[in-house]
Amino acid sequence: MFAPVHAFSGFSVNDIEAARKFYGDTLGLQISDGEMGMLQLALPTGPQVIIYPKEDHEPATFTILNFVVDDVDAAVDELNSLGVQTKIYDDPNLPTDEKGILHGRAQNMGPDIAWFKDPAGNVLSVLAG
Repeated sequence: MFAPVHAFSGFSVNDIEAARKFYGDTLGLQISDGEMGMLQLALPTGPQVIIYPKEDHEPATFTILNFVVDDVDAAVDELNSLGVQTKIYDDPNLPTDEKGILHGRAQNMGPDIAWFKDPAGNVLSVLAG
């Protein structure tokens, strides 16, 4: 029977030091050094994610991390003040406002959510809890 004792997720980046600065300094998350040049990212609820260098990295075309916040508008304002661009989609199927927020609740399209990218081009989001 399959019986794991621990589980974690991971994703690649093309520049570990840029990832360390973005996730640690810009987003204020806890980062520590892992094995073989990897980083360990501690998520607010306790689990960890590994970030590993990959020379032929290709950014994920889907959201790799979702950060639940109390107020999406306030989170987007804070991210924008830190230089993080949240207006990354210009798609009629994702009708976002001028700050990149999809007001999903008001449009019966799921949660209020805004997407942004890390320095490696991976897609992240903030969404209402």
